This record gives sequence, C-alpha cells and structure tokens, in this order.
Amino acid sequence: MANYQTITPVKLGQAVLSTTGTLIYTTPASTKTYLKQIDVVNIAVGSKDLDIYIVPSGGTLGTSNAIVFNLPVASHTSYQWRGVQIMNAGDSLRAIASVAASLTLTASGGEAV
Repeated sequence: MANYQTITPVKLGQAVLSTTGTLIYTTPASTKTYLKQIDVVNIAVGSKDLDIYIVPSGGTLGTSNAIVFNLPVASHTSYQWRGVQIMNAGDSLRAIASVAASLTLTASGGEAV
C-alpha cells in the first residue's frame, strides 16, 4: 500500500479552453494529486463564463463535480482559484469556457506517490 509521502510539485496542465470540457490533467495510477492553484486568463474581448470540474475516475462531467460554475471572467482580466483538492488515481481536471478559445487555464499542485 502506498504511503503517499513523496510529493513532487508540478504544473498539472495548461490549455486554451473549449466549450465541451477541455481535459487539463488526469491523475496517474498509484498517485494522488494535490490541486493547489488554478489561474484563468480571459484573452478575449467581453466577459466569458468559466466552469471547472474534478471528474472522478469513470465518471462524467456534470454539476455534481463542479468546483467553479458559471463564473464570469471579465475581458482581459484573470481569476485565481486557491485551495486544496485531493484527486485520486484516474480523476481528471476539466474546464469549459462559454466561448471557445477565450479563456486560458493553468493548474498547479503536487503529485504524491
């Protein structure tokens, strides 16, 4: 049984978001992920809405696993989420923008093995 005592800081992923649930990161097998920070930048003109989800392994994206939902990000500004969420092996971090190619997301944290 893994004790998850070795934690390596990592950039979990970075992507320009689509309207269909862009995959940012999936926790590898035999690993737990500590999601610590998410930075989102609106690179477009006009406010765009943001949804962020932690989808359990084998699950589907939906409001039951949202950590941010319908959050407006104003034109040419940024939003920062900070906290701690533990992701188990196979869990995925996904995000949606109300308008494709308008929001860029970067997620950071640590992987424990």
